[in-house]
Amino acid sequence: MKINVLTLFPDMFTPLTTSMLGRGLEDGRWQLNLVNFRDFTTDIHHHVDDSPYGGGAGMVLQIMPIKKALDSIANKGKVIITAPQGKTFNQKIAQEWSKEENLTFICGHYEGFDQRIYDLADETVSIGDYVLTGGELPAMSMIDATVRLIPGVLGNIASPVEESFTRGLLEYPQYTRPEDFEGKKVPEVLTSGNHQKIDEWRHKEALRATYLYRPDLLENYNLSKEEKRMLTEIEQEKDQT
Repeated sequence: MKINVLTLFPDMFTPLTTSMLGRGLEDGRWQLNLVNFRDFTTDIHHHVDDSPYGGGAGMVLQIMPIKKALDSIANKGKVIITAPQGKTFNQKIAQEWSKEENLTFICGHYEGFDQRIYDLADETVSIGDYVLTGGELPAMSMIDATVRLIPGVLGNIASPVEESFTRGLLEYPQYTRPEDFEGKKVPEVLTSGNHQKIDEWRHKEALRATYLYRPDLLENYNLSKEEKRMLTEIEQEKDQT
């Protein structure tokens, strides 16, 4: 996959070149092309914004440099604008995007975009109901969530399958050594060697975590007969505490 990013601040994307994503870059699993649309201005001062028609506070990004920067990319693929009015990004979108060969993000800054810039995009996506100084951080979050799903980027092929939201539930609790830390012990089932029991425990604990912390996820989750039984047990156990 090749990811293009139109931004005024290419240096902000350094974190994507470290850790597992960085190794994926080095291995050629994905590519990152940072395009500074200030380079596509025509005036001597390289202005990319101007005051809004009708008056008002702040400056608005102009369409011309962004359109020229976009036209300079041969294979744009799906073009995405990060903005608060977009649909909320989630794991399902990340999974869909991870199958694309090319993605292009347009990052805003200052007071916002000239409205006509939205016509250049295929999707407008948000990471939540709050305001940031620019679209770079949302784009990085979306890129991270998407790229890590590309085969070979993560070391363990099972990792993306077991994570929170992938199956519609939060992830089950994880433990490692020491087995006993200040009287707090690892659940016995995890040291039993009985993999069927371990799988059952993990499934139930994932369901418990979702029930306790993100019950809204269960509203659209199709519970199996066994999961309904587990959920009943979880509710009874909660009432007893």
